[in-house]
Amino acid sequence: MRILFAGGGTGGHLYPGLAIARALVRLDPAVTPFFVGARRGIEREVLPGSGFPFELLDLHPLYRAQPWHNWKTVRGATGAWHRLGSLVRADRPVAVVGTGGYAAGVALGYAARHHIPIFVQEQNSVPGLTTRFFSRYAREVFLGYPEAEHYMRHGRGTVFVDSGNPIEPPPVPLPSREAARARWGIPEGGGHVLLIYGGSQGSRALNQVVDAWVARGVPSGLYVIWATGRAHYDAFAHRDGGQVRVRPYLSPIAEAYAASDLALTRAGAMTTAELLAWGIPPVLVPLPTAAADHQTANAVALERAGAAVNVPQASLTPERLGATVQELMAAPERLARMRAAGAQRAQPHAAEAIARRILEACAPTAAAADL
Repeated sequence: MRILFAGGGTGGHLYPGLAIARALVRLDPAVTPFFVGARRGIEREVLPGSGFPFELLDLHPLYRAQPWHNWKTVRGATGAWHRLGSLVRADRPVAVVGTGGYAAGVALGYAARHHIPIFVQEQNSVPGLTTRFFSRYAREVFLGYPEAEHYMRHGRGTVFVDSGNPIEPPPVPLPSREAARARWGIPEGGGHVLLIYGGSQGSRALNQVVDAWVARGVPSGLYVIWATGRAHYDAFAHRDGGQVRVRPYLSPIAEAYAASDLALTRAGAMTTAELLAWGIPPVLVPLPTAAADHQTANAVALERAGAAVNVPQASLTPERLGATVQELMAAPERLARMRAAGAQRAQPHAAEAIARRILEACAPTAAAADL
């Protein structure tokens, strides 16, 4: 039973699809996920090691700031449409799962035109253009943030599901905080551990503020795990030592989550889903250039829910960072309330829940195909 996954360009659109695909195979080994992505997206690096069959197509985003380049978008979409036709004729999928981004649009359009069931997963509180357009054709739309439904087009039979974002769930029970701290060379008891990272690539803006804050001296009782991003590591590696651990990248990131009491991060959908699932109250600094400013919307939604602190990048200074961290360290009851509010929003088993709904919806189609 083949299920085609379309989405990518960025990790935020690709990794949810991979999480759902793995859950599908765990639940039903007869499922064969097949990924369609863009040659120019992160999928060219990730999919070869995923274990799933895939094909990368010459797909391009809309060049809104440089519209004269949109001939590439049209040419790539036309070629992708024909190639998708060949793939479908060779082995018709029972469904197409779209996880957003420009890499998903053509496959979802082909599925809608040829009456292949569509499922959509939207990560953010403000959905992207692809998800907004195709939600009306979907059987089910799985929402990482329930606020996203307000922006969607409702089809006659579309079901919206507040599923949460599909992530790798934390182990149950959670790893020992003391043991995790020890692995980082941090005292097992007392104080707080602050996790800092700006996404998989790192953030120059966050790094520069953190660097200036660390240079003034980290408060007593606070220990810092700081992932700079590989491209930025050399500039900040000299800060490693004492109460600060500087790394280019966190892999596996679970080892850092297990040791942390609070976090300073961007407000990407998958980042926030993981922090809530691990019970780590975050200070969120939204990426101001994110499409439709969706990271700000994510941060505002979580702050209103009492699960996060939202600090716009323009307001993040070493002084503001220091004051915010000190306030949280001095208010254990506030951290407890944030963790509790986050637990209300967290859905660590979203991938399995989504996979079950897809399998249930596809069962009649798969049975008909076997006749």
